Amino acid sequence: MRIRSLVSAALTSSAVVAVATIVASAQGPSMPMETPTKAVAVFIPTKGSSVMGTVTFTKVDQGTRVMAELTGVPAGKHGLHVHEFGDASSPDGKAAGSHFDPKMAKKHGDPSKKDVRHIGDFGNIEAKDDGKAMYDEVYPDLPIEVIVGHGVVIHEKADDFSQPVGNAGGRLAVGVIGVAKGK
Repeated sequence: MRIRSLVSAALTSSAVVAVATIVASAQGPSMPMETPTKAVAVFIPTKGSSVMGTVTFTKVDQGTRVMAELTGVPAGKHGLHVHEFGDASSPDGKAAGSHFDPKMAKKHGDPSKKDVRHIGDFGNIEAKDDGKAMYDEVYPDLPIEVIVGHGVVIHEKADDFSQPVGNAGGRLAVGVIGVAKGK
C-alpha cells in the first residue's frame, strides 16, 4: 500500500510540474519592459461637452514634447493638466482625481516659471472661435514613464496659477495616458 501512495504522489507531482510548464510556455517568454518613448491620450468629453481630440507625449532630445489637437472647445483659454488617476468613467470627469504630483511639490504652478510645480501643470490651451485648439510645448522635466496610466484633463476655464489647482473649474474632457508605438 505504501508503494502505491508513493507512486501516486510522484505521478501527481509530475502532472503539476507538466501543467505549470505548459502554462508558462503558452504565455511566451518574459519580455523586459522598455522605457516608453511615446504615449497618447484620447479625450472623452464629459457630460454636456463636445470636446474631443488627442494629446501625444513624445521623447525628444530636450525632454518630452506635449502636442494636443482638440475640437469642440469653447473659445478662450482652458487649463490642461495631468491628473492622478487614469479613470474617465464619471460623467463629470472627477474620477480622474486631482492634479498628479509625484514629486510632492504640493504647489500648483505656471510651467513658464522655474518654480517647483506639479509635474503635469501645462498651463493653458487656447481655443479659437471655431472650437479648435492646439498645444505644442517641450518639458525637460517630464518623464513619459511617470505619467503613463494617469489622466489628462481639459478644464472649462483658464488656469490662473493660483493655489491649490488654478481655479480652472470643471472638466470638459478626460483622457487616459497610454503607451503608444514609438516614433
